[in-house]
Amino acid sequence: MPKKKKIYAVIDIETTGGRASRDKITEIGIVLHDGEKIVDTYETLINPEVGIPYNITQITGITDEMVADAPKFYEVAKKVVEMTEGAVFVAHNVRFDYSFIQHEFRRLGYTFTKRQLCTVRLSRKAFPGLPSYSLGNLIRYFKIKVTDRHRALADALASAKLLEMALNQDSSEEQIRDLVDMGIKESQLPANITLEKLHSLPEECGVYYFHDKAGDLVYIGKSINIKKRVMEHFSKTTSKAATLQKSVHEISFEVTGSELVALLKESHEIKYHHPYVNRAQRARNFQHVIHYYENDEGYICLDYKKPTAKERAKLNILRAFPSLSGAKGTLNRLIAEFELCQLYCNINSSKPCFYFHLHKCEGACIGKESPEDYNEKVRAAMETVSMDFDSDFILLDKGRTPDENSIVLVEEGIYRGYGYIERSEINGNVDELKDAIKQFSHNPEVVGIIQRFVYTDKIEQLIKLP
Repeated sequence: MPKKKKIYAVIDIETTGGRASRDKITEIGIVLHDGEKIVDTYETLINPEVGIPYNITQITGITDEMVADAPKFYEVAKKVVEMTEGAVFVAHNVRFDYSFIQHEFRRLGYTFTKRQLCTVRLSRKAFPGLPSYSLGNLIRYFKIKVTDRHRALADALASAKLLEMALNQDSSEEQIRDLVDMGIKESQLPANITLEKLHSLPEECGVYYFHDKAGDLVYIGKSINIKKRVMEHFSKTTSKAATLQKSVHEISFEVTGSELVALLKESHEIKYHHPYVNRAQRARNFQHVIHYYENDEGYICLDYKKPTAKERAKLNILRAFPSLSGAKGTLNRLIAEFELCQLYCNINSSKPCFYFHLHKCEGACIGKESPEDYNEKVRAAMETVSMDFDSDFILLDKGRTPDENSIVLVEEGIYRGYGYIERSEINGNVDELKDAIKQFSHNPEVVGIIQRFVYTDKIEQLIKLP
């Protein structure tokens, strides 16, 4: 029986801007290629339902007037699905085109997931040593005929020609397999897991679960891209990957939308289910601490370390952390926020400390700032780090759909849990937000997770509670 030909859907889009979450598609071109020749093409302008910026029109030539009577994306969505069914999604800088099309489908409540191939990366492998791999420069270098540059079908045809040229290279099949399947060979996969099953996983943020034959949990993880992270597990040759290869029989997942919620859910699930690979690979015992002591000059000093059990009993501990980097990062934040001395926080050993030269330390390290004045700042810093949370708040972040928000509640200084609510139902009523919360346990790990997101401003909105 002859081997079925692989179909490539080579796609190019024009858009109103560079961000898929904000901007919209104005034109799409699709070229179907069977590895030897073009078998079909499709192109259409799309009404983005927003204005096209002048600078974008200057590049593409597409104006508001041209798209006014064009179909909206939902009207061509079925055609896009039909043409890409069973095909590898190919584009020059595939992340750009793929993310825009994914977002358009997500707005329609549909999950669009395909195997992907980037002709930029493929060209680097197939034609090494070229000065540039931008589409325009490759078109010029290989003298590819293009009738209408920066229009969707014309650029898709140019990308299809690059694909065709790469396919004619001796090692093309292996190169393409490595790029599409992240180097995973079928022989590396557990018996019940196929590449098709991996490619069907969502490329969204959430928590994933590996189950054994009995249905028991082997491993729990989180990622901002579930599919990519799961595939990475099986592309490695580590002892952990070998354990998963032998043990995993099924994969399940839960999309969270928010990375913060994914981390909170992962933390809870690991503590509740105790998967044995997590226990072996990721024991979180909070062995690292920030502690304080007073030196011979009367200055209160802060320090971070991983003490032995015997040492720990003698230390004045402010807070424990799962990693040394977490402890050091918190200490650096305190130094910056309260203008503490790096020398007396064990961050810098020089005298005066480095921050003194930057006018960020008032000179405690050389006796210029008195112990009384300095210790007042240290006590204020200690108060913030010794408390789990110094205020009550609600965090609003991405939901599982564009019409939804995730909610995380901290009340009476304690993490209470998370939930989801429709964006249209958010009206300033705090009690309604609280009603959407599902209760979860407070512990040092979730405190660190939430604080990291608050301090780095990685959430959509923080609502302070009285």
